[in-house]
Amino acid sequence: MQLKRGIDSSHLGMQCLSMNEYINYYKESLKELEKLPKNKKPSLLLHACCGPCLTFPLTFLCPHFDVTIFFNNSNIYPSEEYYRRLNELKKFLDFFKRDYGYEVKVIETKYDNDNYNKDLEKYADQDEGKERCFLCYEKRMDQAFKFANENGFDFFTTVMTISRQKNSQKINEIGAKLQKKYGNSRYFYSDFKKNKGIDIAREMRIHYDLYQQLYCGCKFTYEKGLKKEAEKYGK
Repeated sequence: MQLKRGIDSSHLGMQCLSMNEYINYYKESLKELEKLPKNKKPSLLLHACCGPCLTFPLTFLCPHFDVTIFFNNSNIYPSEEYYRRLNELKKFLDFFKRDYGYEVKVIETKYDNDNYNKDLEKYADQDEGKERCFLCYEKRMDQAFKFANENGFDFFTTVMTISRQKNSQKINEIGAKLQKKYGNSRYFYSDFKKNKGIDIAREMRIHYDLYQQLYCGCKFTYEKGLKKEAEKYGK
């Protein structure tokens, strides 16, 4: 089932790309939910980076969409950390099926940190939250959106707006741009951290005893993560 791109969605995309004003993407997500068909759930490809960030977004989306997870996170360094986060995500999905009744499939891409970082290296000395991070968001979202578009998914979105450390305005601007690039699937605007979403995610992480990483994942913030770990555990 393919949904036609609505006028409102296109207009919002133009706003994202042409204006710097703040947009409440949580409210936009609620408006989108109201427009969904009632007789059948649309399909949605959801980019997810780890178990804790998946918790609340999945509870928010599954009542309305047939959700499939797309795990394409070659930004994560080192490889042991990559597989630890992937395994924690799968662990959470087992709990989620048991407690919420939704069976959610995971699509994994090949891990290749060396190639992934080639066009990020020029921003190696930047602080977190600048061009390097924005490019990292877009690289993963672009790959996932392309997969959604080529495989008949009605919608695509990412869990990354759950994080206080990530710029939700920028993430949604990227989504709007990619929706123009890939014409079949639609981007689902979100700000999952809003309306206590971040608090619910934290409660779920604790409840399910999920591994909480201390850095975003990339090699450029790895040393910061080791320092936080040492401070936390007195190493």
